[in-house]
Amino acid sequence: MSKGNNTENNILKLIFNATTWADMAENDTTGPSANLTVALHTADPGEAGTQSTSETAYTGYARINVARTTGGWTVTNNSVSPVAAITFGECTAAAGGPITHASIGTGVANELLYSGAVTPNITMAVGVQPVLKTTSTITED
Repeated sequence: MSKGNNTENNILKLIFNATTWADMAENDTTGPSANLTVALHTADPGEAGTQSTSETAYTGYARINVARTTGGWTVTNNSVSPVAAITFGECTAAAGGPITHASIGTGVANELLYSGAVTPNITMAVGVQPVLKTTSTITED
């Protein structure tokens, strides 16, 4: 059984834009998360994983916070993408393995909301600065 297109968009808007879903759900009103955390991985963290699972550890890396607003994420046609490119720190020494996956989480207890493959993979080396472009998408279907 699949979800209706309107339902898929409402789920994405609730998670990524903190938009209330009329008669179904509303964003936490007492202390809502203002950001979602984007992480990079050297392997698929999987559905049972967390944002720490296979997380890259190149020198210069840190997770990036993106606002849970329409200024941070665009939701349209059952898909979500960042409004602006998400640029991670430049590799300054130990490169580690290639970046094969990215994830989005709550920033609390490494909770993983979504993860997926980065295509093409990002080959890490000193001087490389990973970027997830605005064409990077997550589809709810």
